[in-house]
Amino acid sequence: MRSKTALQERDPPRLSAAGLVLGVSLGGFFDGILLHQILQWHHLLSAIRPQDARFQVAADGYFHALMYLVAGAGLWMLWRAQRRSAGSSGRSLAASLLAGFGAWNVADIVLFHWLAGIHRVRLDVPDPLFWDLGWLAVFALAPLAAAWALARSGGAPPRAGGAMAASIAALLTVGAGAASLRPADGDTTAVLFRPGTSQAAVMNALVGQGARLVWMDASGELVIVQLDEPARAPAFYRDGAILVTGAGGAGGCLSYLKT
Repeated sequence: MRSKTALQERDPPRLSAAGLVLGVSLGGFFDGILLHQILQWHHLLSAIRPQDARFQVAADGYFHALMYLVAGAGLWMLWRAQRRSAGSSGRSLAASLLAGFGAWNVADIVLFHWLAGIHRVRLDVPDPLFWDLGWLAVFALAPLAAAWALARSGGAPPRAGGAMAASIAALLTVGAGAASLRPADGDTTAVLFRPGTSQAAVMNALVGQGARLVWMDASGELVIVQLDEPARAPAFYRDGAILVTGAGGAGGCLSYLKT
């Protein structure tokens, strides 16, 4: 039979794990409620059938249902951890909650905004990357830094502190790589316009930005152009584009995605 001391040594990691899971759920709820519903800057699947409001609302609902399940799992884990030790540290729990909140925002930006491309923080701006990085700084880097400070000041167990350090390291790595998410100078640029955009509107947009047409698909909504000033590429969003991306370079395919 395990001793009481052995059980208490396992309590901090259990409590930290519960806090991390709850922090992830709180990050998801904060994102969904603020950005999807109150500000309506984007929906979960804004890049897929953007004009179908019922589809977007349903997708957000399933997202919130998933976060509800994650929160339920976190509460169950917390209940189990608290049953084993009445003297668990509130500081450790707070640090884990902050770490989970920050980790969610790192995962959201990297996986859903940049890799999957299903949405971005803002829908109506010429440079979505600026808002992505700003969101990372405020709602990922700051909570992770606060979690690290709490863990250090409270003497958090090595496992909990190590998880926070790993999350911060991942964030810094992603931030360093974000500089590559730009079109290559002098290369071609692909522009995808909203469904239903007329060819006349597309050509007017190209003329307005001084772009030379290289290729156009049968629908007229997807074009590849050359720009003398690649920095003007985001201006296509004002003309109805939903995706503007540099065709050259590995990072270019993620450069100016707008959902």
